[in-house]
Amino acid sequence: MTSEKERARRGDGDARQEAIDLYRAIEDEHFATLEATGIAFAPLDTERVERAALLAALEQRGARVRNGGASVVLGPMSVACIACTGSCVSRSFALTNNCHRDCFFCFNPNQEDFAYWCEHPFPWRRQLDDLAAEPEAPACVALTGGEPLLMADEAVAFFARARALFPRAHLRLYTAGDLLTRDMLDRLAAAGLDEIRFSVKQDDEPSSLARVFERMAWAREVVPTVMVEMPVIPGTDEFMERLLVKLDDLGVDGVNLLEFAYAMWNWPVFESLGLTLRNPPWRVLFDYTYAGALAVQGSEEACLRLMLWAHDRGLGLGLHYCSLENKHRAQVRNANEPHCAVHPCYGFDYDDFFLKTVLAFGDDRQPVRQALVRAGCTALREDAAAQSLSFHPRWLPVAMDAVGDPGRLCVSVNIAVGDEGGVRLRELKVEPLEPAGCGAAQCQDVTGEGDRASLCLQHYPVPGCAASDESF
Repeated sequence: MTSEKERARRGDGDARQEAIDLYRAIEDEHFATLEATGIAFAPLDTERVERAALLAALEQRGARVRNGGASVVLGPMSVACIACTGSCVSRSFALTNNCHRDCFFCFNPNQEDFAYWCEHPFPWRRQLDDLAAEPEAPACVALTGGEPLLMADEAVAFFARARALFPRAHLRLYTAGDLLTRDMLDRLAAAGLDEIRFSVKQDDEPSSLARVFERMAWAREVVPTVMVEMPVIPGTDEFMERLLVKLDDLGVDGVNLLEFAYAMWNWPVFESLGLTLRNPPWRVLFDYTYAGALAVQGSEEACLRLMLWAHDRGLGLGLHYCSLENKHRAQVRNANEPHCAVHPCYGFDYDDFFLKTVLAFGDDRQPVRQALVRAGCTALREDAAAQSLSFHPRWLPVAMDAVGDPGRLCVSVNIAVGDEGGVRLRELKVEPLEPAGCGAAQCQDVTGEGDRASLCLQHYPVPGCAASDESF
């Protein structure tokens, strides 16, 4: 529904609105396709008032809001989490897709060739050798799954080989934890393991949870960093609060609270729990490779509430909220950062890593062009067919003064894609500029600067190297 203010900005054949509507129509069509599969979305909420209030409260308590709000940190965080969306090489490998657990929310079935890699082991030796042949050594290397400890000897061999190839890399393991033995932990530590991440299951029996807690205590004795990484399911607040207290008592270094997501399978279980999906489901629609797919309504707010509760309770472990959108950041950064200077009218946004240009349309083009030229801007691009003028986001304050109403300007959101003709920019969205010019592009790497100024778990050095996490 077009608002009164929006109608005042447009006329017949308004090029600005046509550009916006083109991508809204694509989003609406995709949304309808998703709904047709039988999944249920929450009512539309573009304001996210509770989320904004929680973020503000966390910032008041010293939390760092990273990557444009997609990541929130209280206390030290793992160097691997910094590397995941940072400007350095970070890679994740697997031995198998097999797992002895049967989590209804598992992302793996949504991955390409999932069944094949259940029946065949991943060629991790060749993959590590290929990584070693690349021009830049990795800052972080991870082993995930499936459950890696179903192939315990191979897991030890993986870390020994990774340590030999990459002596300075941070090495981490993801596991459910219940298969660990003391001997296995000793062997993994001797092979060079820096960090172990346990996945705790909310629906486990108390005896099963106790078994995993026991193995966390064992790991605490021999592995430098012990973490828990798990999604927060809406409605499990009390369980999560008790769990955080227990983990703090065990001396766990940190907890990654993940936004719960639907991986495009097993919807009846989600429905039986009364869960719905966040609406709008994305900020920028794109074919993201991360298998999480769609965020569950209320999980983000539950994660942020837990962080507030833990801080106010005085718990000592580090806490990191990692949203589904943050998972997409690595893919976007990998695609765009190597081409951040692709055209002088485009700027690399250090919040979400998209390449962006600001657009003026129709009658606004002339006053904007004149103001930019007077200010010294020499890179302007005219598109006669679209009736638009584009320029680098750094010139936005000048353009805002020229048009008066920031909402008359738009931001074009783009990603670099390769084809036979080389690299080109693919426009994904045109959106109106927010009041006061917010939402154009963060041209300064404020997240990177904050990371470099902060402590990592175990005081591990912050990597400062160029391409982020990419799973094989």
